[in-house]
Amino acid sequence: MKYIILFEDTADADPNLRNTHMQEHLAFLERHADVIEAAGPLNDPAGKGRDGLWIVEAKEESRVEELIRMDPFWPTGLRASFSILPWTQVFRNGKRQINP
Repeated sequence: MKYIILFEDTADADPNLRNTHMQEHLAFLERHADVIEAAGPLNDPAGKGRDGLWIVEAKEESRVEELIRMDPFWPTGLRASFSILPWTQVFRNGKRQINP
């Protein structure tokens, strides 16, 4: 099953936390590329990265939460919360993924 994970950053987190831990975070994503299909920050109106989004393929939601808590960003205080949303992809690469 596919999941969309939405991260909310801590509003008053040190602005350097993201940069300080980015290399370790990217290495984590690379190690879990078999499950984490895409990841990246969302942008505020000024174009500054904040919050985040993952697309994950996993058999169980508990595996998704395990990955979130293993991410080097998690223990730093950068992330305030996350939402795990089951997602049904119906369109990809110009083609329908379902036939209703």
